[in-house]
Amino acid sequence: FIVPILGDLHIDPRKMEDYSIGREHVKSIIKDAKSKVGNDNVALVSLGDLGESKNCDHNPDNPFELFAGTSKCHTIAADFLGSFDVPYEVIGGNHDLEGIDEFDSDARNLRNFLKCHDKETPQFCREIAEKTLLVGLCSTIFREATYTSHEVIIDDEQIRWFEDLLKSRPAEDGWKIFVFSHAPPNGSGLRVLQENHVVNGCCWLNHSNEEQCQKFINLVREHRSIKAWFSGHFHLGQDYQDSITFPTIDPKDGPYPNRGSCVFAQTSVMRAGTSRDGRQQSRLIRGNKDGFEICTVDHQKDGKVRVDATISYRGDTNEVGIYAHEDEAYEHDKYFKVYQPCAGDKLHPPDDGFKRYDVDGNIPPFDVDQDTIAWWYMSCGRALGMLNGNLIEYDSSTLAPLGLVVGADELVGKKVGVINSGLDADTCIMMMDDEEGMEGADCASLAGDTREQAVVMLDKTGLVTVVQPNEDGSYWRKIVRNKMVRMKEVRRVQAAKMWAAELMELEDEGEANVVSSWGPYMTTSGT
Repeated sequence: FIVPILGDLHIDPRKMEDYSIGREHVKSIIKDAKSKVGNDNVALVSLGDLGESKNCDHNPDNPFELFAGTSKCHTIAADFLGSFDVPYEVIGGNHDLEGIDEFDSDARNLRNFLKCHDKETPQFCREIAEKTLLVGLCSTIFREATYTSHEVIIDDEQIRWFEDLLKSRPAEDGWKIFVFSHAPPNGSGLRVLQENHVVNGCCWLNHSNEEQCQKFINLVREHRSIKAWFSGHFHLGQDYQDSITFPTIDPKDGPYPNRGSCVFAQTSVMRAGTSRDGRQQSRLIRGNKDGFEICTVDHQKDGKVRVDATISYRGDTNEVGIYAHEDEAYEHDKYFKVYQPCAGDKLHPPDDGFKRYDVDGNIPPFDVDQDTIAWWYMSCGRALGMLNGNLIEYDSSTLAPLGLVVGADELVGKKVGVINSGLDADTCIMMMDDEEGMEGADCASLAGDTREQAVVMLDKTGLVTVVQPNEDGSYWRKIVRNKMVRMKEVRRVQAAKMWAAELMELEDEGEANVVSSWGPYMTTSGT
């Protein structure tokens, strides 16, 4: 079987040249594929974010309307995806329900998305070869997102459907499943990310829901029928080995990654104007009886196909991957390679950044600069660490970054430490003294220790700042509010400026002095 995969399209109807060129590259591959494997074993998959999230001069009646998520957007996207001479499957990303002027709810916007793409359900399942499935999971929440609308959220109904599907198609019966979602799951190990996705809490599927955020990697670990998982979202290229991760590695190279039998792969973009590192690339899966190849279709090199990784099946429940090339030239100013802590295993100690507690159960304050690498477990089980001068919370199980705690602008040049803050801060009972590299209070969290602790910052003047956790015990700050709410606020301010300019007979509405007020008040003092 052969499956081309298109990353974030972000179609702008005024700028279709790159799409036309990219389509010809992919159609050439499809034509050749049909002659080799037959029509039924070829399909196209789009990873969502189909329209540009800005006004594209598409609606003369509303110069403020975003193109993404509108009927016109999905009609144009459906025409484009339907022009490859092969059936296509599509899932929604974080921008595909953004038609907020046309639709008053996510449900109505979603129904239009399904209608335009002739889909019965948000998710999809296609048998591309014998006992080989293509399975897609669709983001279905935008207006109703609790935090940032750029979070890719798979709803409960799809999660139940996905779990039931996996249970009914076990690896032991020879099933092989290739999964597609707009954002990758937590635990994928993909590290070529953008800093804004880390800071804003929208890297992973269902990022802000702690239980669901871990659900997908747990399903991967449990169901060995999942052989690969493809995602987009980051607009970054495929020239880095960190854009593909394997389910297992040689023990001499590091700890077991615990990713089931699944290869994770990031997908780039087709149009130059949407790329964040200059790459214009699509993915290609070429399946065979022994496994499959993951390839790059390079739209800057006349559609040249490059093999990135070869994956060989080792029975029904295991597979082994080999990178086909070294990293291409990095452009460090255009992408963000996330440092991910490593807790080690029985064969490997934690990495050098792991901070150990002293005999009193504290981590003495240490200096922080832009390059500081350090991380530790809190007694409650949370994992915190430094990343590019920022204090970040990491997932306690996968150690994937969850979000920003304290920004580099506040932290660089200060000291950070952890101290006991409870009245009963006695020495904890050690349960893992025999674990290599994790002796003593280092394992307080894993030993069931629930001591009260405080993360503190100390500046050069002697000012001490306590970094308080959130009410739910987490530390990363859900600082980005729902995009729809923010857009409405901007429009209210714009309307107020126009009203004020007319009222005060100003020549330019920009001269109007308009500010916003928010509630609720945190205190009654001064009111």
